[in-house]
Amino acid sequence: MTLRVDKQAVARAFGRAASHYDAHAALQRLSGDALLAQAPAQSGLQLLDAGCGTGWYSRLWRERGKQVTALDLSPQMLQQARDNDAAQHYLAGDIDALPLADNTIDLVWSNLAVQWSEDLPGALSQFRRVLRPDGTLLFSTLGDGSLQEVHEAWSHLDALPHANRFLSEPQIAAACHAEHLRYTSEVVTLHFPDALSAMRSLKGIGATHLHQGRDGQVLTRQRLNQLEAHWPRDRHGYRLSYHLIYGVSAS
Repeated sequence: MTLRVDKQAVARAFGRAASHYDAHAALQRLSGDALLAQAPAQSGLQLLDAGCGTGWYSRLWRERGKQVTALDLSPQMLQQARDNDAAQHYLAGDIDALPLADNTIDLVWSNLAVQWSEDLPGALSQFRRVLRPDGTLLFSTLGDGSLQEVHEAWSHLDALPHANRFLSEPQIAAACHAEHLRYTSEVVTLHFPDALSAMRSLKGIGATHLHQGRDGQVLTRQRLNQLEAHWPRDRHGYRLSYHLIYGVSAS
């Protein structure tokens, strides 16, 4: 389950999106609220928001009385969280190598961040390392089948990658099982008025970094028209689907 990830390129992509991230973050709200519904009624004081982004959920947890440490790979995202007064503490860091001592956190919260990990079992092990023995882990991630419309539409134009592939559900389930987490999954489909809006939503949340790199081609009006002709849609609009997977400490 090891993946070569250019972490600095990921950080730059999310950094470029920091100032307008919340305007495009419908998926993050959907997954975060679903994850929040699985949180235990009682947990300790110290909370780590691993991959905090602009700090939307850091602030929510802070308002619930937690001592929140907001961690992100992107300095711009972390500054946005700071500007939003989202947490008590801010930490630049990588979920694959958390800059925290062992057994110091009561609840690790990570909403749609571990898909950028080089090694999911390793990231979950890092979360477990910083958690106290009775601590709670809550994470969400993207699974294989996400962004299938992007792959399908572009496949009619060229053979190049235009969106990342994600781990399969059995791979993620195995990583959860190893850490004694229960997992659930769902497919969420967002709708857009056109294909360009769908692609802009990806750019708006910083999710445009490709592990395999880009070809540098400009999206001309002709190519956009071709893309729209092949983009899957229904009566609600142009579709963009996500396979959401949640991992939660077994109670």
